[in-house]
Amino acid sequence: MHRRRTSLLAGAALLAVAACGAEEPEATDPAPTEVSASPEPSSQDPDAATVSAPETTTQTATPTATEEAAPLEPLVVVADSLDVPWGLAVVEDGTAALVGERDTAQVWRVPLEGERELVATVPGVRPDSEGGLLGLVVPPDGDGSQFFVYATTAEDNRVLRIDTSGGEPQVEVVLDGIPKAGNHNGGRLAFGPDGHLYVSTGDALDVGLAQQPGSLGGKILRITEDGDPAPGNPDPDSPVWSLGHRNVQGLGWDSQGRMWASEFGQNALDELNLIEPGGNYGWPLYEGPGGDPAYVDPVLTWTTDQASPSGLAVGPDDAIYVAALRGQALWRVQVDADGVAGEPERLLTDHGRLRSVVVDDAGALWVLTSNTFRGSPAEDDDRLLRLDPAELRR
Repeated sequence: MHRRRTSLLAGAALLAVAACGAEEPEATDPAPTEVSASPEPSSQDPDAATVSAPETTTQTATPTATEEAAPLEPLVVVADSLDVPWGLAVVEDGTAALVGERDTAQVWRVPLEGERELVATVPGVRPDSEGGLLGLVVPPDGDGSQFFVYATTAEDNRVLRIDTSGGEPQVEVVLDGIPKAGNHNGGRLAFGPDGHLYVSTGDALDVGLAQQPGSLGGKILRITEDGDPAPGNPDPDSPVWSLGHRNVQGLGWDSQGRMWASEFGQNALDELNLIEPGGNYGWPLYEGPGGDPAYVDPVLTWTTDQASPSGLAVGPDDAIYVAALRGQALWRVQVDADGVAGEPERLLTDHGRLRSVVVDDAGALWVLTSNTFRGSPAEDDDRLLRLDPAELRR
């Protein structure tokens, strides 16, 4: 199913809803009571009626007094007029970022000062609805001349290594055979504190894949930089780190080395999960908490109109930041030493849909907006923002 090959190329409450299944419903309806906007027909999600979310003690997010946007100064618009930006990585000691555009397959170097520069156009990318050039990550201590991307091609989703150090970008296939579809492609890449590469995948509209250990769909994968299963995986011969996921879109680690992931729900509940190696997170049997000891319940849930959670980053104070698409906000969730989540705060509410968030070594937040896709773009959308989280909460 998956293989390595090398090629060098130049160049909350349960809502009563109709079945949808798109990972990020339209953001034009404020605080709806029904989730119905979806680019895919409900027939593509035949198991929607079997999903359950019984009562549990899992916390459901409710906006706090910070729902109104806090003063945002100092906030810097590092770049504007980006075309459906998705992947984001900070490089060069926080003085620049790499930004990937989903549909153009272009990767830009964006400095804090000066003009952005095109560093690569990734070949073979086939954008399709929510697929295209998705996640982007730089290896630990990398200078940005080499990076990894998650790309939708004509055949599959795959992880590619891009090397621009010699001028013409060189492309190497690291891992392929990840199921693809118009929706639910996953796509986030992150290096863990162990130095290995973590890859989030979606169920690709085939919900049964999430519970199949032999499928790469509906999983979090853990691999080496060469695409092999990383040492210490639950199954030494498999890249699968956790399973039972619908569509994980954010990955991050706190100061204790605990792994957190944000995940799109279907009709009712989006999730923040604490990831355990070998853990089964219940999809498609459960959306949100199931209370079944065979599966891992989320630490926190949102209703789908509050979130549609995309990128995730963890600050030096173990505050988790989640970029919300339909929720049009940056959620801040403080977690304690026991992994218990505090009351979520809804911040940065006046920039529309948010796609990605990273934290640099100085603790500053870098955030990508996502209004040129399913949003109501302003003249200068989409934008890359950099801000001080302490100022954001004042």
